Amino acid sequence: MNDALTDLLEQLDLERIEQDIFRGTSRPSVVPRVFGGQVAAQALVAAGRTVPEDRPPHSLHAYFLRPGDPGAPIVYTVDRIRDGRSFTTRRVVAVQHGQPIFHLSASFQVYEEGMEHQEPMPPAPDPLTLPTAAEMLPRYADRFREPGVTQRLLEARAAVDLRYVDAPPFGTAGEPREPRSQVWFRTNGKLDGDIDQPLLHICLVTYVSDMTLLDSVLLAHGRGGWAVGDVVGASLDHAMWFHRPFRADDWLLYDQESPTAQGGRGLGKGRIFTADGRLAVSVIQEGVIRVPRGAQEARGAGGSRESRE
Repeated sequence: MNDALTDLLEQLDLERIEQDIFRGTSRPSVVPRVFGGQVAAQALVAAGRTVPEDRPPHSLHAYFLRPGDPGAPIVYTVDRIRDGRSFTTRRVVAVQHGQPIFHLSASFQVYEEGMEHQEPMPPAPDPLTLPTAAEMLPRYADRFREPGVTQRLLEARAAVDLRYVDAPPFGTAGEPREPRSQVWFRTNGKLDGDIDQPLLHICLVTYVSDMTLLDSVLLAHGRGGWAVGDVVGASLDHAMWFHRPFRADDWLLYDQESPTAQGGRGLGKGRIFTADGRLAVSVIQEGVIRVPRGAQEARGAGGSRESRE
């Protein structure tokens, strides 16, 4: 386990300050705000700590309300909406500086037998044949708007071994492509001992799920993203359904596509498969994605995903 993963696990180990109130801190991000996947994962940790261990999450629905301040703690308040015979529902509000920045509703279920089918796993190359981030990102350094972007990306993603099947959006900026993308990912280290809990694996995949889901929107329009400076935007909402057990420290295939973009918003859909072909998670996210009116505006806005209206 590398230092970055150790740090991430510490970020997910929230401090309990009251029975249903928790406090978390933030990891460095590639933009000057809290990474949305971190807030979602921490909120799910908070919700899960108020639910019996035999009820894992089966779905979450969340809204990103305001940019988070990475220099300030985040307080998560959990409302125990319902404790039923099979299902448990929780609502979590994340607050900074007296204002809500994130809202999550999560549902948990006792395991039960039932009908079963799934979509087949799409073809994808062996992840070990693909370049690591450290091998891939420096190739595109001349495309980034600032010289330090490569290092910031490497540091922000160091807890996860994430490998693109095809070139990322910033690798083919200016060349529209089919709005589909794939990445393989796993944590940069094994999870064992006391930390090897099913909820942690789910929260880690929640964390990763926000990293690349809107890539396919950018691909359809030949946009490179915030690192290139040809779009500005932010995640708006995020939904996940957890279908089958998985481990975040084993290879997972994230198959992503964008069915539509309109009105300054783009929609991304993702399916996460285990290496042996089981559909583990479904994800949908919508985000604000705007094209700056000119190069000066792009630089002034930072080309980042900071604005949220």
